[in-house]
Amino acid sequence: MTDLKLLIGGQSALGTKKKTFTRANPLSEKMVTTAVAANGEDAKSAVLAADKAFANWSKTGPSQRRAVLLKAAELMEARQGDFIERMVAETGATPAWSGFNCMVAAGMLREAASLTTQVQGSVIPSDVPDNMAMGVRVPCGVVLGIAPWNAPVILGTRAIATPLACGNTVILKASEQCPATHHLIAEVLHDAGLNNGEVNCITNAPDDAAEVVNSLIEAPAVRRVNFTGSTGIGKLIAQKAAEHLKPALLELGGKAPLLVLDDANLDDAVAATAFGAFFHQGQICMSTERVIVDEKVADEFVEKLTAKVKTLKAGDPTDESNHLGTLISRESGEKQNALVKDATRLGARVTTGGEADGVIMQPTVVDGVTERMRLYTEESFGPLLTVIRARSDEDALRLANDTEYGLSAAVFSQDIARAMKVSQQIQSGICHINAPTVHDEPQMPFGGVKASGYGRFGGRAGIEEFTELRWMTIQMGPRHYPI
Repeated sequence: MTDLKLLIGGQSALGTKKKTFTRANPLSEKMVTTAVAANGEDAKSAVLAADKAFANWSKTGPSQRRAVLLKAAELMEARQGDFIERMVAETGATPAWSGFNCMVAAGMLREAASLTTQVQGSVIPSDVPDNMAMGVRVPCGVVLGIAPWNAPVILGTRAIATPLACGNTVILKASEQCPATHHLIAEVLHDAGLNNGEVNCITNAPDDAAEVVNSLIEAPAVRRVNFTGSTGIGKLIAQKAAEHLKPALLELGGKAPLLVLDDANLDDAVAATAFGAFFHQGQICMSTERVIVDEKVADEFVEKLTAKVKTLKAGDPTDESNHLGTLISRESGEKQNALVKDATRLGARVTTGGEADGVIMQPTVVDGVTERMRLYTEESFGPLLTVIRARSDEDALRLANDTEYGLSAAVFSQDIARAMKVSQQIQSGICHINAPTVHDEPQMPFGGVKASGYGRFGGRAGIEEFTELRWMTIQMGPRHYPI
């Protein structure tokens, strides 16, 4: 059992009401975490601490910020075992996925460290004689980061690393489903030297989420909001941020299509599909939810895909013989079952897998999905892959874009020019050719379009999100005034 307190102003805090909540392991249902349940007043205290710390942190030089972030990356790797232990216990992830999270997150800290000298501006020609005009990027203030449970170390770190590199202070609002995992990110940064309120971490019970988030967004010192999670909650975050005229960066749901054209290398397409659809039980925003395959090769592709998927096994994540772990909750399993039942009732065929048993669901492929079925439009966020057959490249494009989402996509073809032509017409923030829909690197611009959100994490794109662009001038000689 992990016992957590709030981290506010570099100090542990019990919260104004001294209430706690618990998190249970999805499979065993044993309690694994007890955390302080913050309320709105605690949220305001975190904002005050971050705002106070901003005065000093925003004035630090890039070398100092770089050194702290690099040290944090080393500490994160040194505590990989702790991250794995907490993430497996709270989310039912496999140790492999948990360790991968830690590795990528450490890379994000190093990428953020490299950005400290990339916060640049430009000289802009002015028509005023002897006037030097500049566009200068400056820290914006306190940044609120709200991260989800599915890739908690990666996404929790992403929510705060670039803001810190840009000279902002941060508040990490931990997920109610993995408070100990998210809290450990804040602990690492605290131990790296950010122990005066530069990094604050708030945990809250599920019933208090709205109060806490509203209090954080409403606080005048909070100048940026970033959120990764469901489209439904993202809309509420966007509305609240807009109400207070605060920019928000939103990375939301997905229904990622992988297009298999009739000249694709089917073995490569199968390998990428199985990985993209079922890694971490399909609980990744980029997970391949739809395979849109040309009908001329569909039968062969489905046969090969089914054979591959049958080699994958879900179960207790601590059992090394299992490739996949658990779903996040029984409710998720019930949703998967309802989607499969609806599809088969309307004529679709399950080629492998089937119903979820509690939080365990074997990877499932459903062939012959049509527009009438819920699986055609609804994000499953589970180990449930839809196969849709297309008549041509144009039909495949129509099907790929026939969704409210637009995060990640992929196209498989041995004709790169053909694949490029198709990929350029897919409505998504990310598209890969002859590679899976699941792919992330810290330096890449990451984000979606349509109901998958707006704004971009990653690399220099993140600098634009977490700084203000100021126009500054220097008058270096006499200036004429009309009055």
